[in-house]
Amino acid sequence: MNVPLWLWGATIALIVGMIVFDFVGHVRKPHDPTLKESAIWSAVYVAFAVVFGIGIGVLAGPDSWTYGGEYLAGWLTEKALSVDNLFVFLLIMTSFKVPRAYQQKVLLIGIVIAIVMRGAFIALGAVIIEQFVAVFYLFGAFLFVLAYQQIREATKKEDHHDDGESKLITTLRRVIPTSQDYDGDKLRTKIDGKKMFTPMFLVILAIGFTDLLFAFDSIPAIFGITQEPYLVFTANAFALLGLRQLYFLIGGLLERLIYLAHALSIILAFIGVKLVLHALHENNLPFINGGQPLDNVPEIPIWLSLLVIAGTIAVAAVASIVVSRRRLEAGGNPEGASASVEGRTAQAPTEHAPSADDRTPGSRD
Repeated sequence: MNVPLWLWGATIALIVGMIVFDFVGHVRKPHDPTLKESAIWSAVYVAFAVVFGIGIGVLAGPDSWTYGGEYLAGWLTEKALSVDNLFVFLLIMTSFKVPRAYQQKVLLIGIVIAIVMRGAFIALGAVIIEQFVAVFYLFGAFLFVLAYQQIREATKKEDHHDDGESKLITTLRRVIPTSQDYDGDKLRTKIDGKKMFTPMFLVILAIGFTDLLFAFDSIPAIFGITQEPYLVFTANAFALLGLRQLYFLIGGLLERLIYLAHALSIILAFIGVKLVLHALHENNLPFINGGQPLDNVPEIPIWLSLLVIAGTIAVAAVASIVVSRRRLEAGGNPEGASASVEGRTAQAPTEHAPSADDRTPGSRD
């Protein structure tokens, strides 16, 4: 896929414009987004991402529908991983007691950090892949490990959430001079004439570090679907854009997506198999088949990848909602009697947070 420099520039400008629009139109003035607002804009971002994929399928030239399918499969995978990441964001928001009206700003900054980090990882990954075909074996093995971790997390019963989050907050406060209370959505404040960071700054640091860890998950996964840097970048960017609205839209449903980790485990393992098969097909390692490609090894077509990914997500979502509803009707926990609360027992973002009038803000630096 030959992507001219001007198209890269136009795409990046479009993404930056969407972020600026999101900030000016929704985030600059702190407010508690309504369910209707979140639903409308979530649908807009999903529709935009799908139309973009169709546009690739129509306009990308030879094999255009293959590229369009690769983009859509990558976008679906990244979107599913992003929803799973929302559990962690919810934990961070709850641990730092971020007022609901200010959570939008934290999420938008986190999205920007994630796009920048993933862009760097994509550029590095593309260079490595071009020089070393054997990296597909490493990516495949890494995805198998991630799949195992996902399924282990899904079946884990012990809860270590409280201690872990307490240690994180204590460590950050010990290293960084931080006020006890929020000062609106400011990052710095003055208390008794002393400049200090607010808890908002610590939240953004935690989100940024989390985004770095998420990049290690998402980049190998999408490179298993397509090796085109443009498709990898746009699928990541459009999966992240709209994540803020999705956070507030499905906040009350997060605890009911009990089979999401199972679905992600299946998807990551499937992509790992796809990567290994591709590596064998392009093999140049001397200790495998004498350094020659294994031409008789089948490769998984993109239509099958798209079908497996979309089908797995759909089945997991429907099963999660049905089972969790039955458990709630029976008077139990949506995740089961002894379900792990890691990533899911945090206070749902639908709870109304204290307003600015309920706090004593410091003065602007």
